[in-house]
Amino acid sequence: MTKLFNALSMAETQIAELDLQLLKRQLRTNHLACDTRTSVDNRELKAFCSNDYLGLANHPALIEALAEGAKRYGVGSGASHLISGHSIAHELLEKKLASFQSRHIPQARALFLSTGYLANLTAITGLVRLASSGQASIYSAKLNHASLIDGVRLAGAQNKASVTLFDHTQPDTLRELFKSDQKPFKLIVTDGVFSMDGDLAPVKALLQIAEEFDALLLVDDAHGFGVLGKQGHGILEQENLVSERIVYIGTLGKAAGVSGAFICAHDSFIEWLIQKGRPYIYSTASPPAIAYALLTSLEIIASEEGQQRRAHLNQLIEVWQKEMIFSSWQKCSSSTPIQPVILGSNANALLAAKLLDHAGYWIPAIRPPTVPKESARLRVTFSANHSLDDLRQLIVQLKQIEQETMVQAL
Repeated sequence: MTKLFNALSMAETQIAELDLQLLKRQLRTNHLACDTRTSVDNRELKAFCSNDYLGLANHPALIEALAEGAKRYGVGSGASHLISGHSIAHELLEKKLASFQSRHIPQARALFLSTGYLANLTAITGLVRLASSGQASIYSAKLNHASLIDGVRLAGAQNKASVTLFDHTQPDTLRELFKSDQKPFKLIVTDGVFSMDGDLAPVKALLQIAEEFDALLLVDDAHGFGVLGKQGHGILEQENLVSERIVYIGTLGKAAGVSGAFICAHDSFIEWLIQKGRPYIYSTASPPAIAYALLTSLEIIASEEGQQRRAHLNQLIEVWQKEMIFSSWQKCSSSTPIQPVILGSNANALLAAKLLDHAGYWIPAIRPPTVPKESARLRVTFSANHSLDDLRQLIVQLKQIEQETMVQAL
């Protein structure tokens, strides 16, 4: 047998180590459309794990719009936006997205990208290039999403920017850090809704700091767009913020139910990113049919139907917070569809997820490095397509499983 070459041997050894540490991830295949019912491993499971918060991913109107978009524009864009891939569908979508934030960002303009990851890399690395090398400071919330973390790291490496992590629950500590910062360009980077805890960033306090010390505030509202605010416009609407300093990132594959993401900011910042945002410049544009379908999604989000879906979602959240009482597990205080249950060890989280799977529920265990060590959890998420009965049945099942895991731990 041929001896394994070094890199392959390293990969297999380290994968085995991940398995021993209970950190190896498993890829599972769903055979149905994204919804509250799934088919995995030839079994139907009730899903409380997707980010389809408004239940639009399988909405008949969006299915029809995507098919119509494909008929009009085909299935591919053919090139990057700056070559020939920018369709009228992309243009109309960007104008509509900008209108959603126009009350909060003066001279708002939007830029549509393929993914939220790409949007964050583009925005952070592009904006930091406004400063001369070594003349930028980035302040990043410790619990930010991986795409923000990677954008910050890349910007720091490319432009020799200093990077400081801060606790988003202590904005006064961040203010103290700014007092000694003399660099001409400063950027605060934060999630709007923290994806693993479900809590909101103190965006009002962060904006005050940005205004006091002449900084920009980048808010990734991946889990707030479509959900927060009366019209579903996101955290800026909910908190009634207005500033030219805000750079807003929204994701369109979660509550919007389709795919892609966008950056919304003052027109001058967006024009700069078109010129210098390398991930945007050198990526093939998304299929125009996706943009066409998203126009229908935005209509639903802002409509009476969207308001009804958000109202039902908030009812689910209220019932969970009131009726889900644990003996040993930790429930977080969250006003969003993200409702984590913290179990601590990887073993406990994996056992609970396994017992849930046996009971017919799909709620994967979330473990480090996605969350801090000793905070492994079940990340329960709600969709507007979940009924109150669905939720109450889950609550009963979770209470039973908590007791089972307590007995097994004895």
